[in-house]
Amino acid sequence: MTRIIASPNCGNSPKMEFLKQFNIAFAKGNVAFLIKNVTEDIVWNIIGDKKIEGIEAFTEELEKIQSVKTTELILDQILSHGKEGAANGVMTMENGKQYAFSDFYLFQSAKGEKLKEITSYCIKL
Repeated sequence: MTRIIASPNCGNSPKMEFLKQFNIAFAKGNVAFLIKNVTEDIVWNIIGDKKIEGIEAFTEELEKIQSVKTTELILDQILSHGKEGAANGVMTMENGKQYAFSDFYLFQSAKGEKLKEITSYCIKL
């Protein structure tokens, strides 16, 4: 089971709550939720590693990273404004490794609910 620790201000807006749920789904390995909430032409740029383009490549990458489970997700901040959003925190894996992350999100539009682009920065602690 994944322990979730989130900043109490995450529910201030629907988009902030969505980004909270998106990060929780990522930590818990809920690939179906993640796929349902991105566009067909999703671009996931993992800085310093790779750029994933399209829903099929996104799905394949999510399935690959399922091998190591997350035991704890700490969400320090979640921000949103217009069609942009961001989240940062720390993930602890079952193998004991910890990763600090900062993700920047671009929604399909200011009113859109699906993510069109994700830029991820991840550092092993």
